[in-house]
Amino acid sequence: MCGIVGFVDSKKKSEKLKIVKSMADEMIHRGPDGEGYYADDYVALGHRRLSIIDVSGGSQPIYNKDGSLAIIFNGEIYNYQELKEELISDGYHFETKTDTEVILHGYEKWHDEVFAKLRGMFAFVIYDQKNHEIIGARDHFGMKPFYYYQLGEEFLFASEIKSMLVHPDFQKQINTDALKMYLIFQYSVKEETFFKHVYKLKPGHYFHYKDGKLTIKPYFELKYQKETKKEYQKMKEELKDVLEDSIYYHQTTSDVEVGAYLSGGVDSSYVVSVAKPDKTFSVGFSYEGFDETDYAKDLSKQLNIKNYRQKISPEDFFEALPKVQWHTDEPHANLSTVPLYFLSKLTQKEVKVVLSGEGSDEMFGGYNEYNDPKLLKLYLHFPLWFRYGVRNLVKNLPHFPGRNTLVKYGLPFNERYIGHGTFMEEKEANLILANHLKNDEKIKDILEPVYSKVKNEDELTKKMFIDFHFWLPQDILLKADKMSMAHSIELRTPLMDIDVFNYAKTIPNKYLLKKKETKYLFRDISKEKIPEEWSKRRKCGFPVPFSKWIREEKFYQKVLEAFQKDYVKEFFDQEYILQLLDNHYTGKENNGRKIYNIYCFLVWYQVYFA
Repeated sequence: MCGIVGFVDSKKKSEKLKIVKSMADEMIHRGPDGEGYYADDYVALGHRRLSIIDVSGGSQPIYNKDGSLAIIFNGEIYNYQELKEELISDGYHFETKTDTEVILHGYEKWHDEVFAKLRGMFAFVIYDQKNHEIIGARDHFGMKPFYYYQLGEEFLFASEIKSMLVHPDFQKQINTDALKMYLIFQYSVKEETFFKHVYKLKPGHYFHYKDGKLTIKPYFELKYQKETKKEYQKMKEELKDVLEDSIYYHQTTSDVEVGAYLSGGVDSSYVVSVAKPDKTFSVGFSYEGFDETDYAKDLSKQLNIKNYRQKISPEDFFEALPKVQWHTDEPHANLSTVPLYFLSKLTQKEVKVVLSGEGSDEMFGGYNEYNDPKLLKLYLHFPLWFRYGVRNLVKNLPHFPGRNTLVKYGLPFNERYIGHGTFMEEKEANLILANHLKNDEKIKDILEPVYSKVKNEDELTKKMFIDFHFWLPQDILLKADKMSMAHSIELRTPLMDIDVFNYAKTIPNKYLLKKKETKYLFRDISKEKIPEEWSKRRKCGFPVPFSKWIREEKFYQKVLEAFQKDYVKEFFDQEYILQLLDNHYTGKENNGRKIYNIYCFLVWYQVYFA
């Protein structure tokens, strides 16, 4: 795992090297074990290394035989040994034992077709010196970040935005167009980030940059191919083999010790039970209902594995938040990001690589929102015009049981389902925003390019498809990468694997959801490895008692102070958000998650701009 950075400009080679080193140093946490640089009259490349494979060798950039190609790489390729054997049989010679060199020679042989052959997590750039061309790619699901900046003749790229801010020609401007949808989704959802002219390369995409022209194309697209006639038992045995194979590759493709994160849920418990690492790591809160570390302790004891645990205090949480927002690069309001930061900090003392359970829910239908209650399914048979009328009748009434459901399900699918981070509608987002930032942008404007590809599919398929394109890469996988790399930890997700997906996409819905149980097939497989209590436990996530904390005077005052600052008026209706906070503090309303979204943005702004 590493950090990559580079740029194109006309500066002298010596000046380029000085700049690119300062850019790479800004993310030294991604690679404290080594550094490497290249520059010529056209391009500069920088690399920070966290050495996992070929620890003593493998410094980057790595070059091909005649030096005409150079590569800088962030990630791990789990099938690199198989690809290497094929390349050797074709006459390619290897100077290192790294997966990085396999990508380079793979590009020499297969050109753009190499991207789809890679099994792993990756973001890399190859520089073709002869043609003055830059080629880059990002993994299938977006496990590794890749940002680029394009303005006029300037072209910069990096694993983290903060590295590009160091470049003397970078024009740092806040992109307020991203703010409304951030409030709704809880993360930066647009291709252009909160920094103007800085963009995310989409998962499953690659690019060529030559003569000032950037061309981006997909090499991978998600498609479902349900095997409706395959017997359940056969599918169960096949999937079990695929999962165990993935865990084996993710655990053994390493020259250093591999540990595992462990919560009380089925995903990490299954991974740990198959992998049986020597060490597991868990964090929680000293607050009733917000701590699963005892579950992790019990399972580790049953498996004879050493478990390292830590309790996080509210003081710890608030103190760490500015660091967390610095590491995420953009404002990020998933509450679980902060405990993941502490979990990685705990892990850093013992191992450099950990296995984690991300991806199972999107693969196998694990979220509670995927399995609508029976009455709700019946209600959805009513025509939309009827449900929309009910919505308009009840949305302004005082709260009563079921009111929020009637309001939500009075909307068409592409307006009511955006994933798991939504806590407000467009109308309230506009109420929160300052007058000059209010706009008519709709959720469906954001979803439509993705939703249109599955608009004729069933609801479960639509939900999983939306989550694969939004929630998973821009929230779940982003925080997994940024929080682990904040502490120089490589986090691996064996359930989030291209071979696993290629099988998961064939599983019919009837094997994913059964009565009230989510990801039924996966849970059934897990029963053979973990106690039934673990396999049946409902999806909990990383519960954080923020909403309860800010009803305490000490932490209420901390948020109040942030809401009262003068610059807040540049972005929000200050009177409105202060009322949201007051209503929550006095118990009139539960506005905790809305407050957290706003608060995280203000903390991020303080870190990067104020």
